[in-house]
Parts: sequence; structure tokens; C-alpha cells
Amino acid sequence: MKNILAALTLTVLAATTAQADEITWSGTIKNVFGKQCSACHDSDAPEYAAFKKDKEAWLKKGVGMRMETYSHLVSFVGWPNSGALMRRLDDGKGSKEGKAGNMYQHLGADEQERQANLALFKNWVGSWNLKRWADLSKDDLGGVKVKY
Repeated sequence: MKNILAALTLTVLAATTAQADEITWSGTIKNVFGKQCSACHDSDAPEYAAFKKDKEAWLKKGVGMRMETYSHLVSFVGWPNSGALMRRLDDGKGSKEGKAGNMYQHLGADEQERQANLALFKNWVGSWNLKRWADLSKDDLGGVKVKY
């Protein structure tokens, strides 16, 4: 009986710790995004289609596409813009070229902060890869977490 009680206690503690460490949009990513990304990707930014239609004009204004809500941001993880978030935020350490994404620099004021915020995004996304929709496998998609 003691062994069963001990095993149950350890299971509950492990589950509690896992939940405490779980990265969600509403609990973590929304705050990081607000601090690091919303200056260019907030509600005043254009929807993706409008951005693509006049990309150069928007970029000259220092504005990217709208991403400040959960539903907007996850479209740059899964579909239709699969992997776009990861390609932009990646530090390049796992890529063939070793080149950081064009938005990596905005993840923090210094390398330590950028790496910490990148780790949060990677944990939130789950299956962190730089692939586009046509190259994704069922396993790649199955590993995406992006919890609200």
C-alpha cells in the first residue's frame, strides 16, 4: 500500500511540474510577443494577404503582417504559412547555412535574452522545423503543440 501511495504521489507531482512548465499562448507567448514583436506586428498591421500585395510599401513603414492574436500567430506555424514563424525566429544553429532568421535579433536586447525567448517559442511550438507546407510530414504536424 505504501508503494502505491508513493507512486501516486510521484505521478501527481510530475504532472503538476509538467503543467507548471507548460508554455501556452495565454500564459507566456502573448507577453513575450507583446514585448518583442508587437511594435511591428500588432492590430494596426495588415492581414497577411494585404501585406503580400504591397510588401515593399509596408516594409518601408517598418510594419510586418498582423500576428498579435493567437489565431493570427498560429497560421505562421501550421497552415497556411507553415514554418514561417520558425524560419524568422530561428537562431540558425540547427540549419545548414547557420544563418539566423531575420527576426531573431528582435527576440531580446542581448544574446542571453534572445536565447531565452527562443527557447520559450520552441517549447510552445513543439515540432520546431523550418519546412514549408509542401515539405511537412504527418509526424512534423503531429508534433506541433501551440497550446492556447
